[in-house]
Formats: sequence, C-alpha cells, structure tokens
Amino acid sequence: MTTVAPDPETLAKPATFRPTYDDDAAPALPRPGLGKPTPDERFSKIGSWLGALGLAWLVTQRLLPLEGLPWFLITWFVFGTVVGAVSAAMSGGIIDVKDRVAESVITATALVVVAAVASAIVFVFSRGWKPLTHLNFVTDDMSGVGPKDGFEVGGILHAIVGSGIELGIALLITLPLGIGTAVFMTEVGGRFAKVVRTVVEAMTALPSIVAGLFIYTVFIIALGTHGPGRSGLAASLAISVMMLPIIARAADVVLRVVPGGLREASLALGASRWRTVWHVVLPTARPGLATAVILGVARGVGETSPVLLTSGAAGFMVTNPTDGAMNSLPLFIYSTVRSGEPTAITRAFGAATVLLILVLVLFVTARLLARQRTGPSRSRSKK
Repeated sequence: MTTVAPDPETLAKPATFRPTYDDDAAPALPRPGLGKPTPDERFSKIGSWLGALGLAWLVTQRLLPLEGLPWFLITWFVFGTVVGAVSAAMSGGIIDVKDRVAESVITATALVVVAAVASAIVFVFSRGWKPLTHLNFVTDDMSGVGPKDGFEVGGILHAIVGSGIELGIALLITLPLGIGTAVFMTEVGGRFAKVVRTVVEAMTALPSIVAGLFIYTVFIIALGTHGPGRSGLAASLAISVMMLPIIARAADVVLRVVPGGLREASLALGASRWRTVWHVVLPTARPGLATAVILGVARGVGETSPVLLTSGAAGFMVTNPTDGAMNSLPLFIYSTVRSGEPTAITRAFGAATVLLILVLVLFVTARLLARQRTGPSRSRSKK
C-alpha cells in the first residue's frame, strides 16, 4: 500500500473557514431602524402587557380584596414589568432585561405626569365653563356685584387687565436684568461671577411670601406716605423678584450650550467681545432664551401671596399701577373662593379657566416668536 505525501505548498497555505448555509432556514428579519423594535419584540411587549392585564384582573378582582382603579393600575404595572423582563430574558441577555424594565418605568412615569396635568385641566374646565358662556364675564368688572349674584352680571375684566399690567411691568424689569446677569456669568466670568451664580441658584428656591414681605417692607412701609402704598407697581416688583432668578438661571444654562467655536470665529474675524455676544451668541440662543422667559412668566403669573401683600384686591377697573389697589387673576380666584358661596366658587373656577387659556396663548406666542426668522438679516446674508 502506497501513501501519497502532501504537497508542501498546500501545507504552507493557512486554513480558511468556510461556513455552511442551511437553505431551509428562514432569514433573520432586519431591524427597522436604530432603537426601533422588530416585529417579534413588538409582539413580545404587547403580549406581556396583555398577559399582565389578565393577571392584574385576576389578583385584584378574584384573589385579593384590592378594589378600586388605583390598585388595579399599580398591580398591572408591576405584573407588566415582571412579565416583560421575563420575556426579554428568554430571548436576550441582561442588557435586554434592564432596557425593558427601564422603558416600563419611564413610560409609566410619563403617563402619570400627563394624567395629572390633564386631570387638573379637565377638572378646572368642568367646574368653570358655566361663567364662560356669558360674554359679560370677560367684558365687565365686579363693581356692585355680590357673591350670590348670578353670572349674568359682573366679570373679571379688571383682574385680567391688572394681571397684564403687573406682568408687563415685571417683564420690563426682569428681562434685561435676567439676560444681562446670564451674559455676565457666562461671557465675563471671574470670581464675582461665581458669587452671582450662587446667589441666583439660591434665589430660585425663594418662597413667594418672602418676596412679598421684602417688597412690603422696603417699598410700602419704608416709603410710607411718600410712596404709592399698596398698588400694582408694588405687586409688579414682588413678581419681578420671583421671576428674576428663574430667567437668569435658565438663560445661563442656555448660553452655556452655545458652541465655543462660534465665539472664536467671531473674535478671529476682528469682532469685539460685545459685538460677538450681541450678534452671535444671543441670536443663536434665542429659542432657549424665549424658553427662559416662559419659565419666568409661568412662575410669576400664578403668584398669589406676594400680590396679596403688596397690591390688595379691588372689585373695579384700575389701569394706573400707582393708583391704589389693583386686582389680578390669582388674587381674584383666592378672594372669591374664600367667600364660600357656590356661585362665587364657580365664578372663581371660571377665572382659573381664563388664566389657563391666557398662559397657553402666552406659551404658544413665545414659541412662535422664538422660531420666527429675521427676514432682512437673513436675506442680506444670502446675498
């Protein structure tokens, strides 16, 4: 029997792996996109929550005395998270399990927040829609109207005008101061900027009653008969104390996000630091600055305690901020609810509904202004 010696050239070549393919095996389904689940994963999630729904009904309605919708939702969430984690472990690893649990917790938290906000809005609208059916509710004031009078007489025009005047004066004070403080902390810097940032961060947690007492002591008691006393101007100053740290802190965060390359490019072209801030940094951060103003307005528009101490309540129209007491929507709601009369309480809910609508319109307007393009400057840049 003869043996054939292997070829030396064949032995010198490295061995290569050639995989074998099964023609009968089904091809793997491609993932629809980054972060998007496959059909199998989607089916697994839906099946897990449907199975958890049945388990929650069985436990709360048949096995344990857990009656009520809150217990049912809590049990459904717990079973849904556990079943989802088990199904993820059967088809993947520990990373898939953690991802499934984190997704369940974050989604449930978001739904709770949305449900809380929606329930508050629906509750206010359901209690305050009756006064809104009368046009005089937004065109008249409460001069000569009692707490038991019907909705055919009286309105909240004086409170709407008062809130607008007080908020406008507060914006005129806080807008340049807040954005200027943010520009100082971000663009100038230094040791004093650190002190200013610390004070601003501490003032964001300032109780509203303290701001009202500060203005009441400094502006009303200290000036005495030489000052306007309780008035819309004093209320505007108290509101501005509450709005200033919010606008400054939010604007500081926004200005930090502006890329440093834009500043360096402007300075390299020969622009001064002031022109760089005015023509490059602030236009770039305009949407974020609008959001900072929105946050400040949202803090100031609903304040009641500082306005109660500094302005006083008036049932008639007052347009001069230095001429005595001036009412506002939050103060009108507070004083009307305290009357205890069902008609007056319903009128207060109507005023709260108007306040929600005004805030919504303000937010939408601010966002539209933030996204609006400056036509002349952009047209010149294109040329």
